[in-house]
Amino acid sequence: MLYEEKRKELIETARKMERYGLIRLSGGNISLRIDDHVLVTPTAMSYDTMLPEDIVVLDLKGQVIDGKRRPTSDLKAILYILNHMDVNAVIHTHQPKALALSLVCDVLPMISTTMLEEVKGQVNVAPFTISSDEGMGIQTVEYAGDSLCVILKNHGVMAYGKDLDQALSAALYLEESCETYLLALGAHKPITVLTKEQIEEEAKPRGYYGQP
Repeated sequence: MLYEEKRKELIETARKMERYGLIRLSGGNISLRIDDHVLVTPTAMSYDTMLPEDIVVLDLKGQVIDGKRRPTSDLKAILYILNHMDVNAVIHTHQPKALALSLVCDVLPMISTTMLEEVKGQVNVAPFTISSDEGMGIQTVEYAGDSLCVILKNHGVMAYGKDLDQALSAALYLEESCETYLLALGAHKPITVLTKEQIEEEAKPRGYYGQP
């Protein structure tokens, strides 16, 4: 079996998405580029019962290399992202707080140091595009900016990164940031966001965080 360990990693990441409330049942999808191949979750299958052999391996044009399942219905959008952005992992979710924000805002500004560290930039809300359409990928590329996420209006989120861990972290901290921002909006008072100067100062090397 091609990429057996990576297939297991995709499934474990999908189960984490559900555990953290970013999706329900078979919602969303995960993809990972390895050289000229892409591993994707199959369409309409529960992550709880998914097995490594259910993961589909394709080339960057969408031709199946290995696998008997039908790949995610968002494949065209995913391939567009992987062919137009310098990322290896793409996670699509229907996370509720980001979806709620998309109904009332066009952008999530930089509101915290955690958002700066994990999401990397303000997050834009892309205009509505129908599901399972390449337009989801086109909008993601167009609205990405410096961020590791784009919110798709009335739909969900595209999160991406150098690997699955970075993409999942971006999606999780986006959800936390959306919750914080929506709570602040409910106070009906001016919202303080990080200034350009504060962002630049916060981004400077100092001390350390994490293990070597």
